[in-house]
Amino acid sequence: MLNRGTGVSAYQQIDLETAVQTADPHRLILMLFDGALMAMAQAELAIEQRNIPQRAAAINKAVAIIIEGLKASLDMEAGGELADRLSALYDYIAERLLHANALNISAPLLEAMGLLRIIRDAWAEMPEEARQKAYVRRES
Repeated sequence: MLNRGTGVSAYQQIDLETAVQTADPHRLILMLFDGALMAMAQAELAIEQRNIPQRAAAINKAVAIIIEGLKASLDMEAGGELADRLSALYDYIAERLLHANALNISAPLLEAMGLLRIIRDAWAEMPEEARQKAYVRRES
């Protein structure tokens, strides 16, 4: 007999893999933002519930997405000052998350979520013309 939870989990994994394979670069970055924000929300809930292992796992996941995904995707050469500032901001957000994890408090976590949400929303609002210019430049 099929475990319903396992079936749903497998479907979600396939759905995510399909979305990643078919997404353009702009959408992939948006997915990273959303993944980090989702992990942060899970960490916030874990702090409220005093669930230390879940909190640590969620914060570690968020930090990994921010540093290994968002920060690593910055084109430091072509991005100039904006890329430098985003890199520093990603480092700051990761530091706030680690602070929240170490002290088991939500204030730095909420600050990090707010900052990341601002960047995510700006990214989502990027006009199509600007997206195309960014990708053509990177592929050249």
